[in-house]
Amino acid sequence: MDLKKVELAKALKSKNPANLKMVIGFDGFIDEIIHVVDKRMDSEQFSRIETIELLAKRIEKASGLSTNIELVPVQKKIGGNGPIMCNALAKHEASINYIGALGVPTIDDVFHGMANNVKLHSIATAGHTDALEFNDGKILLGKMTSLNNVTFENMISHLGKDELVKLLSETDLFATVNWSMLPYMTDLWKKILTEIVPLLPKKVKKPIFFIDLADPEKREKEEIEEALGMLKLFKNHFFVVLGLNKKEAYDVANELDLLDDSSLVKMQVSLEDLNQALYEYLEVDSVVIHPVDRSCTFIKNQFYEELGPYVERPKLTTGAGDNFNAGFVLGLMLDLTPDQALLTGMATSGYYVRNAESPTFKQLISFIEGWAVGKV
Repeated sequence: MDLKKVELAKALKSKNPANLKMVIGFDGFIDEIIHVVDKRMDSEQFSRIETIELLAKRIEKASGLSTNIELVPVQKKIGGNGPIMCNALAKHEASINYIGALGVPTIDDVFHGMANNVKLHSIATAGHTDALEFNDGKILLGKMTSLNNVTFENMISHLGKDELVKLLSETDLFATVNWSMLPYMTDLWKKILTEIVPLLPKKVKKPIFFIDLADPEKREKEEIEEALGMLKLFKNHFFVVLGLNKKEAYDVANELDLLDDSSLVKMQVSLEDLNQALYEYLEVDSVVIHPVDRSCTFIKNQFYEELGPYVERPKLTTGAGDNFNAGFVLGLMLDLTPDQALLTGMATSGYYVRNAESPTFKQLISFIEGWAVGKV
């Protein structure tokens, strides 16, 4: 029996996440799951192209010529780092305001599937992802021009400055995710800092400001440096947390020239050294890194690392990182210790990949109890 997890489950049973308030933004995607036709038998029946390799060969054969490839939509679902993280936190019955690209002038029907405890504020048309599914993976074709309209000006136009100040004055969490796909996120942060933050009350327990870059590899070095350099400016009013997956952490450290380049490229730097270097350079309150099998964080100049509940054959992996982030910040909001927050994050993502849905608070506690006795 793992006493640390037993104590975590006990601690969670004494908490009530329904009392929490959150503001999350700013992306939004409609993910359309698609099958690619190989042979069509009639108007209803067809066989699929089952692997990416077979599709690649068909496309290659068309080089210098042309070809027609039929796509069959199977399902539309909510996409984007923000909505997925929001959905995970909504399972705990907290009061949440989601601000993002959900459709204008009316919110797209797919987002009405979000929980009743989430109030939606749309400031732009949603991005669209055609997710071509195969037995050996996915090809994600993104249409993101509409995300150029995710700006501070559009947010104020749709929401109102007074309402934004009110929401951020009362919140326990302000999460801004998917920086990489939102071209004007840095500008949005700047204007929040200059026009909104000075109007916010200072609290003894600061609300969390959580940031997820979401694979910044395609952005220029100067853009990454500028965005990350701003984060510490939020510390007067917020507890600033930067979340990264393993690849992102090594890439960002490389872009910032924090450690030996060749060691970073080969991922030979230890997670502790990597985490500490990012934490000290950025001067934020916490940097949390989540590889597949573990997670770690630096908080108050101390390093914490915990192993996760690895599963060999997950039902769903897309969104696992967003669920980890949701669980980790939930732990911090509920005043858990940093190592307990890591375990709560991994339990949330562990439940999600096994069940293809995020856990309720009761299910989260039950999962941790099972994990404690080796039943996970």
